[in-house]
Amino acid sequence: MSKKEQNEKGREKDQNPGGNDIDQKEVHDEVATEETKAEESELDELEKLSDEVQKEKDNFLRLFAEFENYKKRTSRERIELFSTANKELMLALLPVLDDFERGLNEIEKSSDGPLLEGMKLIYNKFKNTLTQKGLKEVEVKAGDVFDPEIHEAISQIPAPDKKLKGKIIDIVEKGYKLGDTIIRYPKVVMGS
Repeated sequence: MSKKEQNEKGREKDQNPGGNDIDQKEVHDEVATEETKAEESELDELEKLSDEVQKEKDNFLRLFAEFENYKKRTSRERIELFSTANKELMLALLPVLDDFERGLNEIEKSSDGPLLEGMKLIYNKFKNTLTQKGLKEVEVKAGDVFDPEIHEAISQIPAPDKKLKGKIIDIVEKGYKLGDTIIRYPKVVMGS
């Protein structure tokens, strides 16, 4: 508003003393309307901010849960990796262990006591070392029920007894586990 317009309004007010109350009401109404609009916009802003905070909290919780799942998964994978890390080495040593056992069986047939004692000491030390690294023998004996999940049938022969039908008659090669995983299945002869 220019100074001229303000001066003219001022003169009109001086000429109309009762019009002053109307102008004050209009100004008061305008101020009240502006305050109401400001309060509404503040409330809208507050609601928007509250919604944004809630969304961020939700995102944070999801990310946190995802991170916890990641930690659990990697921990499980690490434990599994450590328990089976020696798998290739163990598989390479199993034929040596088998040969050692065959050699001990042959030495037992001879009458050389000190040689047998020395070989047993070395064999026990070797086997204990493998056991400490997680190698376990799969326990199988003649007369057990054949389970294709655990045993490998290399032959079927007629069962000498009806009770042995579908059961293990002989163990050709021992089986071994590394942790809970079977790394070599026991080779068995099954009765039919």
